[in-house]
Amino acid sequence: MSTAKLIYEGKEYEFPVVEGSEGEKGLVIGDLRAKTGLITLDPGYGNTGSCQSSICFIDGEKGILRYRGYPIEQVAERGRFTEVCYLLIYGKRPSVDELRAFREKMNRHTLLHEDMKKFYEGYPPGAHPMAIMAAMVASLSSFYPETPETLDTNIVRILAKSKTLAAFAYKKSVGQPMVYPHNSLSWPANFLRMMFAVPAEDYEVNPVLEEALNLLLILHADHEQNCSTSTMRMVGSSEANLFASISAAICGLWGPLHGGANQSVIEMLEAIIADGGDYKRFIDRVKSGESHIRLMGFGHRVYKNFDPRAKLLKQTCDRVFAKLGINDPLLELAKNIEEHALRDEYFVKRKLYPNVDFYSGIIYRAMGIPTEMFTVMFTLGRLPGWIAHWMEQRRDKESRIHRPRQIYTGETIREFEDRGTKQLPTGR
Repeated sequence: MSTAKLIYEGKEYEFPVVEGSEGEKGLVIGDLRAKTGLITLDPGYGNTGSCQSSICFIDGEKGILRYRGYPIEQVAERGRFTEVCYLLIYGKRPSVDELRAFREKMNRHTLLHEDMKKFYEGYPPGAHPMAIMAAMVASLSSFYPETPETLDTNIVRILAKSKTLAAFAYKKSVGQPMVYPHNSLSWPANFLRMMFAVPAEDYEVNPVLEEALNLLLILHADHEQNCSTSTMRMVGSSEANLFASISAAICGLWGPLHGGANQSVIEMLEAIIADGGDYKRFIDRVKSGESHIRLMGFGHRVYKNFDPRAKLLKQTCDRVFAKLGINDPLLELAKNIEEHALRDEYFVKRKLYPNVDFYSGIIYRAMGIPTEMFTVMFTLGRLPGWIAHWMEQRRDKESRIHRPRQIYTGETIREFEDRGTKQLPTGR
């Protein structure tokens, strides 16, 4: 194993360097503080590896994304979402019989406990679906306690019930009656039916939308140590149960800088159209650094090349709109912005390419999914990745509770003078 030297106050310290299977290298500093009295200061953990993982590989410079070694392009073209769930969580691609058994288990666990429907009744009209999702997932732990014997079943439960929880949250938000799952359908088709069917009326899932949703779920399934996945590991490191850890991850995903980014793209496009549709003027305002004006859906903290997921979604977007005969001005506007930005030296020099959020929101919009549900859709896709990381952490015998350090910048020691307030009666 190679080492790296740190020279501090005239003394040399050696630290081991580990290398991953794709050539990534990391400096192991677990005993840095014990040896030197120092800690590292890395705001946002942009240069900090919190774990070693075999789930997902990203090379942002080359635009590479792989699940368990499989290129995302092949997985998206040839796989189904349930198969990707199995692959990420259990570390191998299932055989035909294993996949069939896995799907049958998921079909047996799509229903919610009837008492959970009472929770939905307590939410106010228009409650945000992400708030409902986080609370409902956490509440599953009260219905399905975690033991070593129930863990695999709980994994199946959350994968199966998540679409029911999400569809019920939507129905609650629009004041419609809830539609129960139909287990003869695929995972994406079942969800679409629960979202848009009306009780006692026939509803046939459009196969174009079913395939598009399958692709979106796969592309969102995992993306290494992002904010929500790191939250999952952070909470899970305390040995919190699976449902509680997922609920925390959902809250991490909710923010506009993470899972809410595709909603921001739609809002940006709508604002441009409302302002007359002059996207070139909008881009000029972005380049001028005008306050609060950002080109949403471009650039990524990891990818310094084209996001491979964005390429796949662009093709799907064109196919969905062509087959459904949809003429959406937002799609044309998005294409014009992309074409203009990819030729503009300002964006090329800064390696600002379209990311997965740029087109995902447009496809969800074409499906009829409202904007406030976009982050819920991201949640549904990301579940297998979260579970995979939670399981990987549980199996790691060297895993420890996450406890970052800090550099304190507050007041130094000072006197807390006695003002006699300790004797005041309660309530005054």
